[in-house]
Amino acid sequence: MDYLRGVSGDFVLLNGIRRYDSHVTGVDVHNVVTSAIAEVGATYGRKMMTGHIKYSTGLRLGVNRVGQALKRVNPRQHHERQTSITRHLNPVPYYAEYFGHKLHLDQNEKLIRYGVTEVIAVDGYSSFITATSVMPLKNNITIYRDVFRETILRHGLFDQVRVDHGREFYLVLTVQDHLKELRNNTSRQPYIQTQSKQNHAVERLWVEVNCRTNYPIKRALVQMENDGVIDIEDEVTKFCVSWVAKKVVEVGVSYMVNSWNSHPIPGKES
Repeated sequence: MDYLRGVSGDFVLLNGIRRYDSHVTGVDVHNVVTSAIAEVGATYGRKMMTGHIKYSTGLRLGVNRVGQALKRVNPRQHHERQTSITRHLNPVPYYAEYFGHKLHLDQNEKLIRYGVTEVIAVDGYSSFITATSVMPLKNNITIYRDVFRETILRHGLFDQVRVDHGREFYLVLTVQDHLKELRNNTSRQPYIQTQSKQNHAVERLWVEVNCRTNYPIKRALVQMENDGVIDIEDEVTKFCVSWVAKKVVEVGVSYMVNSWNSHPIPGKES
């Protein structure tokens, strides 16, 4: 809504233009947030929930209104978010010059025992998630096709790709090196391989994915295994568990990505 800046108040009122859907009553906000919690769980904070509501319903609600509703609907979870240890971590200095400067790729194997691996690609400048993929095992071809190629087709060629030293990214790096002369800035290295902890632009997003998707699913699968409901050592059972778990994880990751890419970014209002 940046185009509203500098527009007179009378013009905005006469034409029914509004930055937020302020006509929505407090009761309606409460009901919308309650419904959203039932859909995605109680771990979303005010910004992620605002993004989810905007994406799923089209309502543009203020972050503070959503935050107050979350506090009323689920005060215990609100308190846990306020006291989370992740709030006390020191930020790591990082710089990306523009969208398309750095593309970070990484894999998550929290559910590898149950045949689920997640790969995600993130723009370093905006933290926009460009593509994701959920697969039974990390695979060069799947990562290239569903994550890297999908990113290029949607957003263009990035100047630099950053990954860890895993062999699952070799095909991505080979193609990136082959296309390096077509980049916007050819003076940069086409790709960099670093330790996982230095690939923090994408590593930080795994906190969101784990909290909202992986850990709840893992708790359920571990409980089922401990109760003898599933025998993960049996190859047929493991295949079936992997197939079902992959489908469930895809839903959770989809909610998280859409909410993350739609959430508001704090900035100076004018």
